[in-house]
Amino acid sequence: MTIIEIKPLVRKLGAFVALSAKELSVLDTMHQRRRTFVAGRDLVHQGQTEQAAYVLISGWACSYKLLANGERQIVDFQIPGDFLGLRSVLLHISDHSIAPVTDIEVTEVNLPDLLGAFDRTPRLAIAVLWAASRDEAMVVEHLVGIGRRDAAERMAHFLLELGSRLALVGLGSKAGFGCPLTQYLLADALGLSSVHVNRVLRQLREKGLLRFRDGHVTFDNYGKLTEFADFDPTYLDQVGPILA
Repeated sequence: MTIIEIKPLVRKLGAFVALSAKELSVLDTMHQRRRTFVAGRDLVHQGQTEQAAYVLISGWACSYKLLANGERQIVDFQIPGDFLGLRSVLLHISDHSIAPVTDIEVTEVNLPDLLGAFDRTPRLAIAVLWAASRDEAMVVEHLVGIGRRDAAERMAHFLLELGSRLALVGLGSKAGFGCPLTQYLLADALGLSSVHVNRVLRQLREKGLLRFRDGHVTFDNYGKLTEFADFDPTYLDQVGPILA
């Protein structure tokens, strides 16, 4: 696999660490076992033991919890460059499921290979810890959104966050981004009904802030949208490498 193929991960970790040739080489060796999964087929199951972690190369996935009554809460969506199941590979039992939103391509990383890479290049371990901490910060922000933001602010904030994450790996900008999420998926992530999601998206469109149509989110007025959502991307920590 070439560096071009793992570019999203390189760009993401490069936001924290200025990666050396050795670190890039180690990343490349971690990307030898390539697998594909079709949309809707879980690659990690809640309660599963002894699974590998994955790095998402292409496509989108979601992590979710399934309740006893069958209801689902999506915890977050994963985009190229994200780790899938990293926490689960370090714990004994996975506490959530991961499913592809689209057909996806991943590379499988088992625990011995991951620990070996960290042993050879400690700065990579620090970068991955940064990525995991950033993911935790996003979960905290989602909790605040569900608990305290109204539906329109919640939607706007979430889509702005997705745009910022995608921009970091070269897949989005302040103009917008391609988005395969359905209104049902957004509803499960934001604690809304699909009908309410439709109503909120119409409200944001009528305000001239954003449009979500034909699998693409367009930010019509990025500045006003960030003000409306009170979106401060500081928690995403994308200001540039800390370790040179």
